[in-house]
Amino acid sequence: MTTATVRPWLPGGLPAGGATKLFCFPHAGASAAVYRDWAAAAGEVAVVPVQPPGRAERGRERPHEDVEAMVDDALEGLADAFTGDYAFFGHSLGALVAYLLTRRLVERGATPPRHLFVSGRAAPQLPDTRPPLRALPDDRLAAELHALGGLPDVLRREPELLAMFLPLMRADLTVNETYRHVPGDRLPVPLTVFGGDRDPRADRSELEAWLELSSDAALFTYAGGHFYLEDRVPELLAVVRRRLQR
Repeated sequence: MTTATVRPWLPGGLPAGGATKLFCFPHAGASAAVYRDWAAAAGEVAVVPVQPPGRAERGRERPHEDVEAMVDDALEGLADAFTGDYAFFGHSLGALVAYLLTRRLVERGATPPRHLFVSGRAAPQLPDTRPPLRALPDDRLAAELHALGGLPDVLRREPELLAMFLPLMRADLTVNETYRHVPGDRLPVPLTVFGGDRDPRADRSELEAWLELSSDAALFTYAGGHFYLEDRVPELLAVVRRRLQR
């Protein structure tokens, strides 16, 4: 990848050439690095990992605690990159961000992504009935994250690293858990939904509800929990390519 301009949101820059750009938004607590190895399985699709504030090389920046502020910030930093042939992918919190960015671009009359791919999150119009995680004591929050598969072993073994990580996770959880849906028109963008068949954070009915948000939508589920996709990258990207070729 190459870039003529430093873009904090795009640590790998923008791709050269005319391939479809797939902007990938990370889950809560994660960085752009979770998509680092996707390029090898993406074929003709150019994977573009997105780096929100508060992580990796942006670690000195304060992470967002409000999704609308995050979307505003992303648009300010990325709007001129959302041109040509591009699509969005987001997992969990990233799914919400990718969805709201798509809505905002449509509302502005800008060129929206030609496809929206979302994964591992209940549809945004549904009420969140699960107990919130963001205010749990550190030990309970760490236990919940470990049960989901979202806490690397190195953090569990190193209390100092865990103490550095949890504030970012709490901020991201706040973004996700305080979102309140505002009804709007169906997206004029094809939508593909992915999920794990044993995900405690997004069951099948909650994934199916995404299909209401676009007149051209499909659902694909895989064996696994909230982080089912870690073992399904080639299969998932094969679906992405097929859906983009339609």
